[in-house]
Amino acid sequence: MKNFINEFKKFAMRGNVIDMAVGIIIGAAFGKIVDSLVKDIIMPPIGLLMGKVDFANLYFVLHDGAVAGPYVSLEAAQEAGAVTMNIGMFLNALISFVIVAFAVFILIKAINTLQEKMLAKEKKAEAAAAPATKTCPFCCTEIPLAATRCPHCTSELAVAKKTRKK
Repeated sequence: MKNFINEFKKFAMRGNVIDMAVGIIIGAAFGKIVDSLVKDIIMPPIGLLMGKVDFANLYFVLHDGAVAGPYVSLEAAQEAGAVTMNIGMFLNALISFVIVAFAVFILIKAINTLQEKMLAKEKKAEAAAAPATKTCPFCCTEIPLAATRCPHCTSELAVAKKTRKK
């Protein structure tokens, strides 16, 4: 049991798990902001344009409750025990999802672009870091990679001979 707890601690303290936890917390907070944006900012003007419709109270009664309808609001229908299909709540959730999905898409797109730039920069640095010279095995001086003779000791380079034979 102690070994299990130690392994769990080791797992929980890894950077990825902590990053994931922070992401979930921020995601939940972002979800609340988007939910408020939809309910309090986006849907009221849309409802006003559609003839003063309150989307939170857009529902169909499938079965009356203890007190027969019509009901003034969704809350009144639910208090009476009516079975309702909450179309307005679904539309709010759908619009919230689309906004969150779009925000995540933009975030992923930005991360991918940043990663591509970083990879291109690394490849450029690797290309620049590639050696342009080699060491002569006879006199130990730096000579160009394409050299077939050492300009310092005039020795023929064995690697260059193999290249010429091809």
